[in-house]
Amino acid sequence: MSPSKIRFSELVSEQTRAEIFATVLTAGPISRTQLAQRLGLVPSSVTRMLPPLLEHDYLRESDTAPSGRGRPQKMLHVNPDKHLVVGLKIGPAQVSGVVTDMAANVLARAEEPLDDCTPGTALSAAASLTGRLLAEAPDVADRVLGLGVGVSGHVDSAAGVCRYSALLDWNKVDVAGPLREATGLPVVVNNDVNTLVVAERWFGEGRDIDSFAVVTVGPGIGCGLLLDGSLFSGATGLAGEFGHLPLDPAGPMCSCGRRGCLEALAGDRAVLRHLRDAGIACDTIGEAIDLARSEGGSANTVARSAFAEAGTALGRGMAGMCNLLNLQKIIIAGEGAVAYDLFGPAMTAALEAQAFSTAASDCDIHVDPVRHDLWARGAACLVIRDAVGAAIS
Repeated sequence: MSPSKIRFSELVSEQTRAEIFATVLTAGPISRTQLAQRLGLVPSSVTRMLPPLLEHDYLRESDTAPSGRGRPQKMLHVNPDKHLVVGLKIGPAQVSGVVTDMAANVLARAEEPLDDCTPGTALSAAASLTGRLLAEAPDVADRVLGLGVGVSGHVDSAAGVCRYSALLDWNKVDVAGPLREATGLPVVVNNDVNTLVVAERWFGEGRDIDSFAVVTVGPGIGCGLLLDGSLFSGATGLAGEFGHLPLDPAGPMCSCGRRGCLEALAGDRAVLRHLRDAGIACDTIGEAIDLARSEGGSANTVARSAFAEAGTALGRGMAGMCNLLNLQKIIIAGEGAVAYDLFGPAMTAALEAQAFSTAASDCDIHVDPVRHDLWARGAACLVIRDAVGAAIS
């Protein structure tokens, strides 16, 4: 057999074991037969893949008494105490982090504000926060499996590099290297919305759904994709840059330096710009939300119009995504999701107006204004997923 075929076989084994572990984590305790059915595998394939997971104590199998007559059934479950994992989300204003066990249960959480989001400041804060979190976690010793980091923008996960983030103003920033040196831990880096996709898939609204997107709204417009059961990152990690979908060549300038991107039409700055153009002083998106929810008046009307305009642009972009991918669900998340009552109706109307055939009706829309620690928990899940597949192959 050629080396390329051998390597492909090893890669498939890694992915399958990682899927087995993730399914046991989210659906366990679970029998081998139930596990095979959930994954669409023949029982013999599950039996062949399980021994390394059991021998290395990532999974355990115990007898469970049946509810009726019959012999006790062996049920698989995750050994949560095998390792600890750190997950971080680096944002423009703060670094958020968690420590989890191998079942992704959060054991400690913390945040560290940033004076600025330059790479040096942010990575130094990330390393410091990692130390604080591990100091709070129980029985650390040599049990830390690794550090997962979520960063906005184009992230080359294989290289551990943020190629470009308009939100952070980062360009070719090595994230994994400095953090590995500062913490002494293996580091996995990915787009921050991708970490949220994994968290939603394992614990949230994406459970048992094969094709969905997470769209984050706020200062930027982000997107992560799960297609046919797998996180989709594209050829170099660039997939999901939904906020930089070009919608209006004559539109406002975007943070990326181009005109008319979806983010420039639907992000927080678009709402604030709409208000400023109408002569209404409004410094923060929170103030704009309060104004739009206030009782009557011309300023209230303008604020509601600003959110509706942003929702229309977002809905048009989502229609393009549904037409292209025929998704089962889109989860609206991020800081801006709290204003869904203001932009949601216009978003839905534009989605339905622009979607082809049944693309809109095929796709459920769910709002999940997640906390920062869910993003960090998703980053920890990426470490668990990658390490389990590779460490025992």
